[in-house]
Amino acid sequence: MREKFRAWTESLETFVLEVIFEERRGAAAALARALLFGGSKLFQVAVKARRFLYNARILRDSTLGVQVIAIGNLTVGGTGKTPVVEKFARELRDQGRNVAILSRGYRSKPRPFHEWLLNKMLFREDATPPRIVSDGKSLLLDSEMAGDEPYMLASNLKDVVVLVDKDRVKSGRFAIEKYGCDTLLLDDGFQYWDLRGRRHDVVLVDRQQPFGNEHLLPRGTLREPPSHLVRADTIFITKSDGNTAGLRRRIAELNPEAAIIECVHSPLYLEDVFTGKRETLELLKGRKVASLSGIAQPESFEQSLVKLGADLVYSKRFADHHRFTQQEVLNAINRGKKRQAEIIITTQKDAVRFPKIDRRDLPIYFMRVEIKIVSGAEDFEDCVRRICFR
Repeated sequence: MREKFRAWTESLETFVLEVIFEERRGAAAALARALLFGGSKLFQVAVKARRFLYNARILRDSTLGVQVIAIGNLTVGGTGKTPVVEKFARELRDQGRNVAILSRGYRSKPRPFHEWLLNKMLFREDATPPRIVSDGKSLLLDSEMAGDEPYMLASNLKDVVVLVDKDRVKSGRFAIEKYGCDTLLLDDGFQYWDLRGRRHDVVLVDRQQPFGNEHLLPRGTLREPPSHLVRADTIFITKSDGNTAGLRRRIAELNPEAAIIECVHSPLYLEDVFTGKRETLELLKGRKVASLSGIAQPESFEQSLVKLGADLVYSKRFADHHRFTQQEVLNAINRGKKRQAEIIITTQKDAVRFPKIDRRDLPIYFMRVEIKIVSGAEDFEDCVRRICFR
């Protein structure tokens, strides 16, 4: 039943995205766009009302007495946020900070519905502790319980605490009291206003689709109007190709004070999904390759394979955060083999959602990437210094 519901929601998500980006034509799609446009106007009113309520102190935020870095974006998905969170966590840890990453655990396994309902009916504060993905020593949860990004971050950062809870004031307090953390990284936290205090806002802007189609949800992919970029302290242009003069001008008009840093997602190596064996990127050169992914913008991933010398003979895309079944992986193997593929490549984010499979006619690797700053390295170092010594 749960698998059927997940398949239905993914199909609906795919349909809505095709409507939003006008990949579907016809009267039905036009009507859907008109309805979504009306919904985006209501959403805009809600966003502005929420901002007013916080600014007027009608809705109150909390402070925990430690440094808070919120890393997020204006759009939904696809900006490459997780590697940026990882880079900040590494740099801050190397500067001597005791870091905890706080995530809401998007699409992690939810708590039992009856517990949630009982708390709401009794107006009772949720006293359940946050899920501990990593205590800074050991990986304690799988990707289904933790969510894709928290699990991936905990896997890559062995000595950083990673917690999952929708209430990040609660999880932040838990990190401070239990682990002595003095720096809290809010993963996808730009819209999370409940936790303020000594806060530094980092916003990611994707060079390929900086502001989506310029419409707010649900007609577009914007969570907030581009003008709200004024709240950012530091702005990262991700997936930069160096041709960003126009985008930098627009960002400077929206926020003339923020430092602008440009970065790319730099491939490091390949790792076998099932055995953990690592290979250099040279493995791709001249090889026939199949790709398998369930991410927001698979085009960037597939293009990176081609740039590394792979002959991409087959690609299969699923909805973002798709949890693969054994049969889906076997189907990709079979179709790849029909096109003479020698290996299958996926992303690390997808690899954490792979099931165990009975046969492996083709080796399956994920590509490990990290953030590489191509412009504004001094601004990034200055940003880290100010956070550390504020």
